[in-house]
Amino acid sequence: MPTQPLGAQSAHTPLSADDPREIGGYRLHARLGAGGMGVVYLARTPGGRPIALKAVREELAADPEFRRRFADEVASARSIHGLFTAQVVDSGVDAPTPWLATAYVPGPSLQQVIERHGPLPVRTVLLLVAGIAEALQAIHWAGVVHRDLKPANVLLAEDGPRVIDFGIARAADAGGLTGVGLRIGTAAYMAPEQAMGLAVTPATDVFALGALAAYVAGGVLPFGGGPESAALYRVVHEEPDLSLVPADLYDLLRRCLAKHPDDRPAPSELIDAVRAHPAVAAHPDFTDGWLPRGVSSEIAAHGEAPGLAAHGEAPGQIHAQPTLAAPTPTAPAGARQAPGSGDRTDSAPRRARRSRRVVAMLTAAFLLALGGTAYYVLDHRKNTAGDSSEASGSPDNPGRPHTPSSRPPTPSSSPSPKPGYVPDYADAELTAPDPDYEFDLSAGKVVPAETATWYLEVADGEFVLPEDSDAFVAAGYVLSPDDCVRGIETEPVTTLPYDELADERPFCVRSPDGKSIVIVRLIEAVPGEGPVTVVMSRHRQGG
Repeated sequence: MPTQPLGAQSAHTPLSADDPREIGGYRLHARLGAGGMGVVYLARTPGGRPIALKAVREELAADPEFRRRFADEVASARSIHGLFTAQVVDSGVDAPTPWLATAYVPGPSLQQVIERHGPLPVRTVLLLVAGIAEALQAIHWAGVVHRDLKPANVLLAEDGPRVIDFGIARAADAGGLTGVGLRIGTAAYMAPEQAMGLAVTPATDVFALGALAAYVAGGVLPFGGGPESAALYRVVHEEPDLSLVPADLYDLLRRCLAKHPDDRPAPSELIDAVRAHPAVAAHPDFTDGWLPRGVSSEIAAHGEAPGLAAHGEAPGQIHAQPTLAAPTPTAPAGARQAPGSGDRTDSAPRRARRSRRVVAMLTAAFLLALGGTAYYVLDHRKNTAGDSSEASGSPDNPGRPHTPSSRPPTPSSSPSPKPGYVPDYADAELTAPDPDYEFDLSAGKVVPAETATWYLEVADGEFVLPEDSDAFVAAGYVLSPDDCVRGIETEPVTTLPYDELADERPFCVRSPDGKSIVIVRLIEAVPGEGPVTVVMSRHRQGG
């Protein structure tokens, strides 16, 4: 059973009444998150520097064996001084509540980045491999094996990755978080020897790095997801699935994922391989442009508002919001090179679509202005020819004359959906860091702009819809799929300015085929071209 790192959610939360206000002389300012071993707080040194302070759970603190192991692991961790690790700055292993303080890294976890932005470009992945390999060198030099290297335990800063929670998970082995025959680590990233409960070595971390890099490059786990037992079986007995990994990375990652530890490269060999790679050789450093633009913008936002960064826990492990544990790439492998990695050079297709939508709406308004009578005549003729019962009365409405509808009929390309909707994804909290990204309404995730077919575009202080989708803004704060259908039929909207969606006022979007509805709440929109955060739930017709 994998132990959870002392992690954090994607945004800080205020201290609760039960939280301490100070630990070890450090004043606490907010919660960064919680994990299997305790709670992580945003704190500050007396001089004002932010730190991540990790306080151990009370039941573990009461276990003498855990305290002994924790003290040993912290002592080892304090001897690690790698530039790509989050430095341990202080600890209180003998305190009533043991704690550990590390340097605060102003950036999201790699797990969060992949969930929000999708797979990363080849050059970015290579530089991440080199930086993490250098971190492993420092960790292994101190006689420590990380044991739980995964995207949630790698934070991204402007000048490269930072590996966190190195070796600390081993202390959980003495604290009741694992049992006889169970393993420390995360199944999807475990080496075969770790999965079988055998001795771990530095090569164990290299295997985890290969699995991590495959996920970052392809967007899927090389040994799949699902139940832990199934993933562990595949790790031990099956070959990794690298079909979505770019060809430039295939051989390197395949070597890292060798079943036998002796067949894996050492961290120093990985660094040499990265430096020799054509995609990196000219610029083997973490300068401007090493990350896609959208990711850089998100990191910059973290730096401006300390406390928003993650410290080890993947989103969804902290609070009940679903995330895509293994997002599927939204573009073919050959077109995946660099989503959001440069300036947005081709927004003409969306502008054209938006212009056509505006023209269509103006045309409809014009026809309505001119054609009330004409619409009545055409509609009356249609009903007279096809079904004269309504004109002369019907069994249900004897003698009821036909009266024209107050609105035009729904176009045949977007039929009114039938009642009866079932949930698809629910309460997915997503952030588009800038207009180079948009919300994929079908998948419930953030994707590079111009890639989704049913989308919510972020532009000019408003959301932009596909021209063939309908929308409705609720008058109150409750909106169901049926409310959405009625609202679209009676009060459809074509523009969704952020100003009119304040206070999380819900709105909905209906798919072009009328079979799906997504209900959206705007959580935050930073002025200008800043990040936009929403919560979305999709409903589709049942049956």
